[in-house]
Amino acid sequence: MTIVNTIISPISYQVLTILLTLLFISKLHTASATTDITYVKTACNSTTYPKICYNSLSPYASKIKRSPQKLSKTALSITIKAAHKASSQVSKLLKVKKLTRFEAALIKDCVMNIKDSIDGLKQSLHAIDHLSGSDKESDDQMDDIKTWVSAALTNENTCTDGFDDEGKKVISATVKNEIKNSILKVVGLTSNALSLIDRTTISSTS
Repeated sequence: MTIVNTIISPISYQVLTILLTLLFISKLHTASATTDITYVKTACNSTTYPKICYNSLSPYASKIKRSPQKLSKTALSITIKAAHKASSQVSKLLKVKKLTRFEAALIKDCVMNIKDSIDGLKQSLHAIDHLSGSDKESDDQMDDIKTWVSAALTNENTCTDGFDDEGKKVISATVKNEIKNSILKVVGLTSNALSLIDRTTISSTS
């Protein structure tokens, strides 16, 4: 029995040590994940559409890791993806046979507005990914980024405004609703991205 105990005891101790280590690591990971999620939720509470913000960004909380720059980059990437999808959906409406010339013209204008929006968002993402230089240079770069994202938001709103104003009596409800549903999601994401970029600027200067 003494020999058996002598053999088993060190093995049991090693197993126990491994289990305790794994438990400690698991708790650290859980605590970190909770902190990451809390960071995203707090940041999203300052945006125009908090629920949209949290739902879109929370799956990436572990990659964002409480970094304002990564938060803004992720928000822009998600927005660009949504804008591409909206552009594709709106473009498909041009294939509808019963469109009037007026409807087709408004849809083409809308597609151009979305494409301009995507260009501005991509330009912003590239710039925020390459922030460098002195504080003054970084501030200037952030000002440019905010200008481009603001312009993207204007382009998106111009698309929906065209259907509300010019097409109020001429555009069919079906076409109008399909376009608005596609674009409004992008508008929400772009507006939130702009708010988060403002937060990045505040964080970098505080």
